[in-house]
Amino acid sequence: MLMRCLLAAVLAGAACGVGAQAPARPPSTSIYTCVDDKGRRLTADRPIAECSAKEQQVLNRDGSLRMVLPPTLTADERAEKEARERAAKEARAAAADAMRRDRNLMARFPNEEAHQRAREAALDTVRMAIKTTEQRLRALAVERKPLLDEAEFYQGRTLPPRLKGAIDANDAAVEAQRGSQATQEAELGRINRLYDAELDRLRRLWSGAHAGSLGPLPNVVAPVTAPPSGRPASR
Repeated sequence: MLMRCLLAAVLAGAACGVGAQAPARPPSTSIYTCVDDKGRRLTADRPIAECSAKEQQVLNRDGSLRMVLPPTLTADERAEKEARERAAKEARAAAADAMRRDRNLMARFPNEEAHQRAREAALDTVRMAIKTTEQRLRALAVERKPLLDEAEFYQGRTLPPRLKGAIDANDAAVEAQRGSQATQEAELGRINRLYDAELDRLRRLWSGAHAGSLGPLPNVVAPVTAPPSGRPASR
């Protein structure tokens, strides 16, 4: 009987020793607090689910503010925030590009005389192409006259294939040159509009406007069909 009591006492002591060695859970060092939708002040040792859509203050044990947790965004709210951030990034990139373009423009054209010289150089290139087109039209008219004279002998009759083919080819060449002429005239107008817009911008920059503050230059669309020769390089 005595041995049984001693054995029970030993086992009980061992169990107590094991329990004493188990580590205790350390207390949280942060306090989360917020005011919910009903106006109640909530406090917890972890983020408060009821305040996921509100800011939560994270306090130290002494009550001092450690940090502020922003509201948790929904999927739609995150998408809206990302869209705003993208738009802001694009706006900053556009502003930087406008500043760079304005500075380059002022470096290229320090005064109005330099800008006018560049305009005339660009226009002269197209004017030369127009002269070439006019010369080609005159040459086609000269080539056409003997063909029409020969066709007089066949009034009321079918033209020989050779003659009809030559007249048709002349007609097609004239039509092509007329189209080029119209395109070249449109290019003159485009160049003038571009230089007009640049000059207006330069005058404001020369007068003290800050580079990048005037927005983008107007989009001056080029003709769909390029002149056959002598078109100025894209600006």
